[in-house]
Order: sequence, then C-alpha cells, then structure tokens
Amino acid sequence: MVKKVKNTPTEQTNQSSQQAEQSARAGFVRRLAAMIYDALVATAVGMCAAMVLIVVLVVSLKNGWLDLQGYSEPNQLLGESVMYKTLIQVWVGLWVAGFFLWFWKRGGQTLGMRAWRLRIYSTTDEPVGWGRLVLRLIASLGGIGTLLVLLDVKNKQSLQDRLAQTEVLKLTKEQNNHKSW
Repeated sequence: MVKKVKNTPTEQTNQSSQQAEQSARAGFVRRLAAMIYDALVATAVGMCAAMVLIVVLVVSLKNGWLDLQGYSEPNQLLGESVMYKTLIQVWVGLWVAGFFLWFWKRGGQTLGMRAWRLRIYSTTDEPVGWGRLVLRLIASLGGIGTLLVLLDVKNKQSLQDRLAQTEVLKLTKEQNNHKSW
C-alpha cells in the first residue's frame, strides 16, 4: 500500500501556479452555466436555512420564549414584523454567502464551477485568503460583475477577478479530478 504524502503549502502553490499557466481563462458562457448551477444550489441552501430559523422562531413563540407582541399566531408576527423579516433575510444571506466562501476557500471551486471545470486562482504570489474571497463575493454584485468578461475579450476578467486579484480558469478533466475536499 502506498501512503500519500500531503504537499507542503509551497509545493501546493507551485502546483497551482503550474496548473494556472497550462489553463486558459474561462469565457462568459461557461461562467454563466456554472452560475446557473450554483444559483440552484444556493437557493436550496437558502431555503433550508430559512426553514430552520422559521421553525426555531415558531417553536420559541408558541412556547412563550419570545413575545408574540399581541398577535394570536406566530405566522402573523413573522409575516408582519420588519425585525423578524430582516432577521430571516440576514440569516439566509449569511448562509448563501457562506456556501460560496466555504467552497472557494476549500478547493477554489463551487459545485457549479466543478461541474463546468472552472477554478479560482490567484493572480499574485499570495494565496487567496478570506479577505480576498469576501471582496470577490461582494464585487460580483450577485453575478452582474461577470458581464465585464463580455467587454474584456482579451483578458476575460470579471469585476470580481480584477478587484480580488484572481482569475477563473478552465480545467482539463484531469486537473478537475483533484481531491481537495
């Protein structure tokens, strides 16, 4: 039996740099396909997150742990209260953002990116950290930042790529089969 030795961070960075040099930047259509796939997964994540919080709130309101504020049923309060609506929206937003950030940090790919053989790489010598990933997420403007790829035919970089100093590359089937998760 062969024991697999984990690469050092420097060796991993060198391998990532070599892969990046061998790959071309992803075009708009491939990015769009991955975004549609990820939107479906992110919607499911958001729905599950909302369901969990709403169940917790309803149970808490029914048992008197939280005040019904004069309403007879929890669903009336949750439907009309700006505070509870905002709480649920922020909760869902954090889970959806966490979905993207976690997958980008773990392997440079979301599920949609993996299906379409795309991966995020750093355009600098620094590894892509949490700060750059958050900047990338915000700069994507919910996907609108990717439209810049249509205008930047030569470099194929989106707004989020430019600001976070990253690039999205097309991978070969062999490169896409890495086991980083």
